[in-house]
Amino acid sequence: MNDDANRGDVQIGDVVNIHGGSGHIGIVKNHNQNLNNGPVHQQVEFQDLIRAVESLRRRVSADDREVLDGALDAIGTGEPVQPGVLRRALTSIAGVAAVVGDIGVPVGAAVQKVLALLGG
Repeated sequence: MNDDANRGDVQIGDVVNIHGGSGHIGIVKNHNQNLNNGPVHQQVEFQDLIRAVESLRRRVSADDREVLDGALDAIGTGEPVQPGVLRRALTSIAGVAAVVGDIGVPVGAAVQKVLALLGG
């Protein structure tokens, strides 16, 4: 058995040591998500999602199109996107897909694939 585990001094996660100074507020982590310039399978899933949303938007109400368009604008065409912005856009798309029923199933599946690639 590992002696470290028995002592309780196992470290998981960030370790930050601050010596001196003032006004420390913590760690800022800005991990941009760039879906269109990642690995090939990630790019394929992203493009599949965009195509599915574009197909769905032709079949939904003006209000739902507005939500989808806002989400597509937030996602962009492959430039880096803040994870929170991306997640909110994907959730908006998934919400419309769920509400419209059977015609939204392919979009919901595409959202799930992208979220899985992003670890969420």
